[in-house]
Amino acid sequence: MINFREDIKGVILAGGAGTRLFPLTKVTSKQLLPVYDRPMIFYPLSLLVNSGIRNIMVITTPEDQSSFKKLLNDGSQWDINIEYATQDKPEGIAQALIISEQWVNNLKTILILGDNLFFGPNINNIISKSIDLNSGATIFGYEVDEPKHFGVIEFDQSRNIVSIEEKPKNPKSNWAVTGLYIYDEKVGSYAKDLKKSDRGELEITDINNIYLDQKKLNAELLDKNYSWLDTGTFDSLLKASNYVKEFQKESNNKILEI
Repeated sequence: MINFREDIKGVILAGGAGTRLFPLTKVTSKQLLPVYDRPMIFYPLSLLVNSGIRNIMVITTPEDQSSFKKLLNDGSQWDINIEYATQDKPEGIAQALIISEQWVNNLKTILILGDNLFFGPNINNIISKSIDLNSGATIFGYEVDEPKHFGVIEFDQSRNIVSIEEKPKNPKSNWAVTGLYIYDEKVGSYAKDLKKSDRGELEITDINNIYLDQKKLNAELLDKNYSWLDTGTFDSLLKASNYVKEFQKESNNKILEI
């Protein structure tokens, strides 16, 4: 029995063109592609649900929204509430915070990217505890081999966050910012004041740096007992499917049973 909480709303960003997965994504959303025996969207959704999030908004492209609604409906089959919104043009992760601001209605937000999968011992308890302790923003870090492809966290000797740099040529650590974020009720207003980067996007790193400047940014670091899978490429999609197959075999546990 899940103890749902009403102090926070969940947002899943499932938009974007998924160009790295062409031609698969010419006919369907990346987040509807299979990861072993479930559509990809089930994994971030189940992470939120099992962490106690009842009210969830799924942000999709306009053309894919009907498919998501057909798959997930209103969430009542899992005793949750799912609402939908569209991202008409992909203009960065932080855009999701603007799209969802009115719906969130001055509560905390937990934002997860629809192509990010997380596994590990008591991961849902870690997320729930992070929500309780959050007093500004909380990011989740994971050590990677090629940090230059991600937002990278720089720490001082006391493990305090010094900086976050988006896709740096010379990374200052191997700790990447994953696609899972917890924010206080002010994040929507911060997002609306952002200016687009040179990439033409509203950068989530700029949001995180606002909280860092206020000394209100916390990092929850996931060690190698945990797995973070970003399923944006063919290789990572295959790796995720193989991982889930073994995970379910060992734990005898399905993701979001229907």
